[in-house]
Amino acid sequence: MRVVLAGGGTAGHIEPALALADALRRLDPNIGITCLGTERGLETRLVPARGYELQLVPAVPLPRAITPQLLSVPGRLAGAINTAAGIMDRVQADVLVGFGGYVATPAYLAARRRGVPIVVHEANPRPGLANRLGARLTDHVFTGHQNTPLPRAEYVGIPLRREIVGLDRLSMGDKARSWFGLEADLPTLLVTGGSQGARSLNQAALAAAPALRRAGVQVLHVIGPKNTLEEEPPPGDPQYVVLQYVDRMDLAYAAADFALCRSGAMTCAELTAVGLPAAYIPLPHGNGEQRLNAEPVVQAGGGLMIDDADLTPEWIIQNVLPILSDPERVVTMSEAASRMGRKDADVTLARRVLQIAVEGRGR
Repeated sequence: MRVVLAGGGTAGHIEPALALADALRRLDPNIGITCLGTERGLETRLVPARGYELQLVPAVPLPRAITPQLLSVPGRLAGAINTAAGIMDRVQADVLVGFGGYVATPAYLAARRRGVPIVVHEANPRPGLANRLGARLTDHVFTGHQNTPLPRAEYVGIPLRREIVGLDRLSMGDKARSWFGLEADLPTLLVTGGSQGARSLNQAALAAAPALRRAGVQVLHVIGPKNTLEEEPPPGDPQYVVLQYVDRMDLAYAAADFALCRSGAMTCAELTAVGLPAAYIPLPHGNGEQRLNAEPVVQAGGGLMIDDADLTPEWIIQNVLPILSDPERVVTMSEAASRMGRKDADVTLARRVLQIAVEGRGR
C-alpha cells in the first residue's frame, strides 16, 4: 500500500498530515508513505525530521485578484501537475490525501488525471481554495470542524500527534517545568504565537512581565523562529524564559496552567485535547477563520478571546492574571477545554484512508 500526502506551507497543514502518517504506520508498519511539499514551506524541515520521504513540487500561488501574474499561472500549474503526477507514478500511489496549501492543488489535479482516489481533509471552518477544488473531485471529504461548508463532508476532527493526545499534563507538570528551567510550584503562563510567532503577543506579554512577576507567575514565552525581542526580560524570579522555537510542545503544554496564543486550527485542537485553557487572540488578517476556531471553546468556558488590536499589557494583567491566581478557576476552565477536545481523529481518518485505498484497488 502506498499513500501520498499533500499538505505544506504552515504547520497547520503539515502537522495533521504527519499525524495521519504516524497513525497509518501504526495500523500497517509496511505501508509506504510519501509527502509532497514545496521548497518554501516548513515541510522541508518538519517532514524529514519525522522520518518521512519528502518530494518537492513547484509552488504555484494563486493570485487573489486579476493581475499580470495571473497570466503565468496556467503554465506553472501545468508543470507542477506533471511533477506531482510523475511522483505518483514512481511510488505507484494507491490514494492521495490532501490537507491544503500550495502543493495540494497540483496534487489533486494530478491524482484526478491518474485515477488515484482523492481524500480531502480541511482543518479550518472556512476551507481554502485548494480544498474547495479538491472537494469537487471526490466524495471523500473530512473536516476538523462540524460546520465546515464542503459538500459530502464528514466530521472527524484534526489528526494530532500521539505525544499530544496521550499527554497527562498533571503527571508530567513537574518534569516539564524542570525541562524549561521553571519552578515546580508556581503558576505558569505559556505565550506562543504559533509556528511563526506573533509580534503583538510578544510585545504585550513582555510589557506585562513585571506585573506577572510581582504576582508570582512564571512565563514560558515562545517568540517564533524569525522573531527577536527589542528588549530581553531582565533576569529575576519568577523566571521569564524566552525561546525562539520549541520542538516539544507537549512539554510546553504540560508545563503551563494557561496559554496566551493565536487561535489557529491546530492550536485550538491541541489545547482542547490536552485540556489547557487559553486567552485566544485571532490573527487579524485572512478570512476570520481563527475567530471561528476559538469561538466554540470560549463559549464552552474553556478560554477567553480578544481582538489583536485590543490586546495590551493591561488586558493581560486584568484578565489573565486573575485566572492564574485562582487555582479552582484554572481547573474549571481546563475541564471545559478538555470536553471540547477530539483525540481520535488520526486513527479514524487513517482507517478511512486505508478503506478508500482498498476500494480503489478493487475498481
